[in-house]
Amino acid sequence: MSGRASVLAAALTLAASIAPLAAQQRLDADINAKIRQEENSHSQIMRTLHFLADVYGPRVTGSPSLKAAGEWAIRQMEAWSFANGHLEPWDFGHPGWVNERFSAHIIAPVKDQLTCEVVAWTPGTDGTVTAQAYQMVMPERPTPTDLTAFLDSVKDKVPGRIVLVGTTTFVPVNLNPPAKRRPDDQVRSQYDPNNPNAGQGGRGGDQTPAPPMTNNEINRRVDEFLVANGAKLRVNDAGREHGQIIAFNNRTFDLAKAPPTVVMRNEDYGRISRILADGTPVELEFNIVNKVYPEGRTAYNTIAEIPGTDKRTEVVMLGGHLDSWHSATGATDNAIGCATMMEAARILKAIGVTPRRTIRVALWSGEEEGILGSQAYVKEHFGSFENPKPEYATLVAYLNIDSGTGRARGAGVFGPPSAAAVIRQALAPFQDLGVAGAAATTSRTVGGTDSTAFNNAGLPGIGFSQDPIEYNTHTHHTNLDNYERVIEDDVKASAIAIAATLYQLAMRDEMLPRLTAAQMPPPVARSTAQ
Repeated sequence: MSGRASVLAAALTLAASIAPLAAQQRLDADINAKIRQEENSHSQIMRTLHFLADVYGPRVTGSPSLKAAGEWAIRQMEAWSFANGHLEPWDFGHPGWVNERFSAHIIAPVKDQLTCEVVAWTPGTDGTVTAQAYQMVMPERPTPTDLTAFLDSVKDKVPGRIVLVGTTTFVPVNLNPPAKRRPDDQVRSQYDPNNPNAGQGGRGGDQTPAPPMTNNEINRRVDEFLVANGAKLRVNDAGREHGQIIAFNNRTFDLAKAPPTVVMRNEDYGRISRILADGTPVELEFNIVNKVYPEGRTAYNTIAEIPGTDKRTEVVMLGGHLDSWHSATGATDNAIGCATMMEAARILKAIGVTPRRTIRVALWSGEEEGILGSQAYVKEHFGSFENPKPEYATLVAYLNIDSGTGRARGAGVFGPPSAAAVIRQALAPFQDLGVAGAAATTSRTVGGTDSTAFNNAGLPGIGFSQDPIEYNTHTHHTNLDNYERVIEDDVKASAIAIAATLYQLAMRDEMLPRLTAAQMPPPVARSTAQ
């Protein structure tokens, strides 16, 4: 080939390699319109929510339903032409647990059904249990010595009884319920780059002195006492309004160290307490069927990708936690977050985006037990700022959403102000959807949600804040967390704004700016268990 021909061939090759990028960059002017059009006309977000919540919920870490939900998500993303779908194992270290059947009744002096939720990783009743109720009124703020003396004083009252632990919580009627939407001026102030307090939640510290014993320590001691002294069942007061119940878990994860345990709605607990206070015996009946899955010691994160092109070794991640508690189907916490992130990536695929960087969807497990699945993933793939693995340099950012159905209002970005500026610019066209911007954070504390697992490692975690709607007041971890509590227009708006942000991060020439060694705060110890 002549020199002139070789130059021409090289030029044609270069032009061919540039052309797709140039064509993609020309989409910038109308990409947001295409994203909006796709979501508003062909949304899959509520269908995805239906399967994750209605069909596979609840999704407790280590349970067969959580694994099945991950497998379904992979099949769905593969149907959308995603690649490399797989379940990635990590060591949960505890057996899986599922409540299969439950019933509760008061049978004397009246007959009625009782509304309760079973506490996870507690045993069943091995058939129907009928017994007299005993209310064990606990001392306030006991020392270990005080608690021992109290338990010794009531030792003869618990054998063969169903024990109500604690007094009834008085829940007053709330005449001034909190707003379901955040005021626009408040949100704008939070994400105003010129506000010196931007990005700070404004949450004051608790000034109450720490008690001699934590609630966890007291509960562990009470469980040991009830098991040792032959109590038939433990009942806790939900202490919330309108029949709301939050039932977490036996924190030892050892079924031998706790009695069968339920959390009873405040209205039923109060009724039984008042009857007992009259001096009238109360007889209760429970039937609890729980099942343990030893294979649940290995848990799974769900992963799928849209491969990149010229920058395919660099990765933009997005996701939320797929696991839930067991009292409801986990729709707002956090099936809808997973559906939103799956939808954001689907939108880009559907409108023909060929991303320069690889887009990776991650649906985590173990979040409810201590943000464990995402921490395990970060440790395995990225390491940390102080001890990086090769992939550490390739992660552009991780985008996370995990606060219910409310529309996204802004983003907290781990990194320097310049990183927040990039996200702010990507979100700017969506002010009509209520999005106010982005603010930088440098906190490396693990807590609240999975983006903090990335922040903890010094990586750019991006957490989206949302309108509260009913999240903290009604659905977060409660028996009301079901499909019906999701507002379709809100979650579609979130998917649109996140898809546009994802597009910009996948296409821009530069990585998202990171903190320098001089700017990086010291590491914070990771969580390893609840």
